[in-house]
Amino acid sequence: MTGRLFVFGLGYSAGILAERLRRQGWRVAGTGRAGTLAFDDDAGIAAELTHASHVLSSVPPSAVGTGAEAGGDPVLLRHGARIRQCGAGWIGYLSSTGVYGDAAGAWVDESAPVGRGRRTARADADLAWQALDPRVRVFRLPGIYGPGRSALERVRAGTAHRIDLPGQVFSRVHVEDIAGGIIASFGGPAGVYNLSDDLPCSQNAVIEEAARLAGCAPPPLLTLEAAGLSPAARAFYAENRRVANGRARRLLNWRPRYPTYREGLRALSATISPAIASTAPATASDDQR
Repeated sequence: MTGRLFVFGLGYSAGILAERLRRQGWRVAGTGRAGTLAFDDDAGIAAELTHASHVLSSVPPSAVGTGAEAGGDPVLLRHGARIRQCGAGWIGYLSSTGVYGDAAGAWVDESAPVGRGRRTARADADLAWQALDPRVRVFRLPGIYGPGRSALERVRAGTAHRIDLPGQVFSRVHVEDIAGGIIASFGGPAGVYNLSDDLPCSQNAVIEEAARLAGCAPPPLLTLEAAGLSPAARAFYAENRRVANGRARRLLNWRPRYPTYREGLRALSATISPAIASTAPATASDDQR
């Protein structure tokens, strides 16, 4: 199967998907850092949507902006009508498991209520995409890691933290498994899907495994106050949940290539040379969407 994918927001996750599809013979165009069109090129985007078989948005909602994009989801505000009227057989949106808010460490699946946490704008966008059209698939993503964006880079750069918060757990997903889940959905039903690995765990466990693979001591265990984290990083630790991926397994026959952080970090470690790793930037990783 090949087709034509148009992506609003060709960034990290969507870029990995685009690379895989291009290798399979797909034509991929889009907006964003690696895109071919400007977001406000209405005529160019309309022409692409006319020919697209698949349309994906990875653009987050914005609380600020100007004109038609002031607040809300900028893609829906500017291009929603074009997307709804296009002939694509598949429409996708990359959302966040942050829409579930804090679950006190409990498991959440796609039936859990949304909009209770700090990601209210994301929850509103998530629901708006679901209401846009019956063709829409919404993918709720937890912490994303992959090449250049993992605990390995942070450990080697000396910017990793271990926080003393007993019982705190998160879910995460390798960026290649996001691409795999999206591709699996091309032949599956519309709806909402969590794409997460099989082992929610503490961030400390991930940092400790990264330190072991890097051959260095893990960073010291600190209180949240002593760590000196940014407000965004502190907010990451304000929520505690385990994300279930059973629906994607059942309906899409999706299986993560990296079912836990151990397999994911091991594969990434094999691709990073010590010389490169010692100068690697501390790029954001485990980005809680």
